[in-house]
Amino acid sequence: MNLTHMKTDCSNHRTLAGLLAAGLLAIGATARSADIPALKDAYQGHCYVGVAINRTIATGTAVQADNVSRTQEQVDKDIALVKQQFNQISPENDLKWALIQPRPGPGGYDFGPADAYVNFGLKNHMYIVGHTLVWHGQTPGWVFAGTNPPPVARNEDGTNAPGGRRFGRGFGYNGPRASRDGLLRRMRDHIFTVVGRYRGKIKVWDVVNEAIADGGTNILRNSLWLQIIGPDYIAKAFEYAHEADPDAILRYNDYGLENPVKRHKLITLIKSLQAQHVPVMAIGSQTHVSVSSPSYEEEDQELTDLEQLGLSIHITELDVNGAQGGQRGFGADVANNAATTQGGLVDDADQRLAKEYATLFEVFLKHPSVKVVTFWGVNDGVSWRRNGRPLLFDADDQPKPAFYAVIRAAAGVQANRH
Repeated sequence: MNLTHMKTDCSNHRTLAGLLAAGLLAIGATARSADIPALKDAYQGHCYVGVAINRTIATGTAVQADNVSRTQEQVDKDIALVKQQFNQISPENDLKWALIQPRPGPGGYDFGPADAYVNFGLKNHMYIVGHTLVWHGQTPGWVFAGTNPPPVARNEDGTNAPGGRRFGRGFGYNGPRASRDGLLRRMRDHIFTVVGRYRGKIKVWDVVNEAIADGGTNILRNSLWLQIIGPDYIAKAFEYAHEADPDAILRYNDYGLENPVKRHKLITLIKSLQAQHVPVMAIGSQTHVSVSSPSYEEEDQELTDLEQLGLSIHITELDVNGAQGGQRGFGADVANNAATTQGGLVDDADQRLAKEYATLFEVFLKHPSVKVVTFWGVNDGVSWRRNGRPLLFDADDQPKPAFYAVIRAAAGVQANRH
């Protein structure tokens, strides 16, 4: 399926999905993955339906760790489910700077896990996304290091002060800094090396991730990229990526676009880049949401507003938090994730999850600009918000009511929106 030539007529996929949905009543809640319809088939002709995979899935190996623990049997089931349900993949971590180039210089790369990820996608004929090239999080401190003294700390009004959402390793670097030209060289070398290695294989890149400020009036987050290079670091990143692979679709990716204020900032930024002929080709809306919101009308308004940019829209990191602690925002803060998954599940969590997923997919189907929908994890057991049970499959890879709600949405059924 060619993303730039995807059909916008949903009639074909609705016919297929209707046949699939007709058999849903005969399928038990404990059905094995081989017995259930596939999301990728239900949405064929409208959009890719994808999933973020972790290293255990890409390499087929078990792991026991704080963030994810899966036996070999569980990993094998996860892999089977990915193959059965999805036709697009994103990497959770292994293409982020801290993982793929933890040390400086040409010898500082660790391509093994990223190669495994790409080879998994190629072997299974999947549409492969690269996530992410330039981000304030999970960037090693050496990237920003140099000989220029850091600025004296100031107490400002907080408009763009450090300490915002989802700061990962590297953002807190406060030693002597690289020069503008030095940091641009490091960015260019990294992008040329990584994008060049997977040229023609990775079809879409998250070139710049989460550059917009959450609060205040400033458009851009006060990251070290902004402080050292200046606001044109975004344009430079896209230019370098386009030079490294002229055929790749280049994406700007951010969270919280359900918020009209942040969405307005994004639109302002992208229009400015378009006026400069910067090759931004798609908008990524992460869509980390909850069972309480957004409403049909709110999600519809978000996509309608984004469509004024004339670009494809990708739903890049979809999950729907069912924990009581995560019902008040659209954030993507790794550091504060524990708070968003506390308090136990909301009442009627499975039913509310199904209703919210049905709402979201009804809106996605309404907007032909939505070309990719990617779930952030294959099941609740590997989700970064596992306590909020945010995905379509439980930790044993069994379909939840939300899965069937998404299938019904593909068939044109209004799944309990009211």
